[in-house]
Amino acid sequence: MASYNAPLEIHVHGQIALKSGVTFDSIQDALKPLWKYAGARSLADAADSFYEDEPGIQFDGKEMLLQMCWTVEGDDDFRQELDEMCMNLNELAKTGAAIEVTFFDAEFEDQDEDTQTELESRDDFVMLFVGPDPASIMQVQRDLLVQDVVNLMERHFDGSELGGVVAEIDKLFSQRFDSLVNSLQLGKPPRGSNGGSGHGGGRKPRHLH
Repeated sequence: MASYNAPLEIHVHGQIALKSGVTFDSIQDALKPLWKYAGARSLADAADSFYEDEPGIQFDGKEMLLQMCWTVEGDDDFRQELDEMCMNLNELAKTGAAIEVTFFDAEFEDQDEDTQTELESRDDFVMLFVGPDPASIMQVQRDLLVQDVVNLMERHFDGSELGGVVAEIDKLFSQRFDSLVNSLQLGKPPRGSNGGSGHGGGRKPRHLH
């Protein structure tokens, strides 16, 4: 749990489109790992960020969006809360979304320059993904990877020359998706008289041909 002498400042950042009918109470339940970790009794009590200039955790019921730009003091044990948070948000997400979690070593930053040279910073960065099904999660992963690769390669090539690179990325994600579907079907008996069985992973991501 977070403490006054916490060695890390942990920043959670992301925007998640929510299914119709999701309420503040649903969000509060889903984010319980976060506000409990912060030592609060409710999401409302913990929604403000450690830094006043950050908007914190906000639920827009009109646009059906959950927005997080929230920092909490803590330690590496915060990572244990992330899996449960993502599982909870999967149930509420309308589409796939990415959540960035950055760990800043507060103790390292407090040291003088001479001491810093003798120590190793514990700064770390984790990218998490949530979504209603594996296909939507893979779609977000694919889009982010394409964006990163194109941005890197446009330093040397015109964007119009990179269609083949994007196609290869799509091929890799299609193979991963097909492998996932096959693993879900392994050992499952046919359903119904037609012998058909569900994919389990939902629709296939667009672009993944």
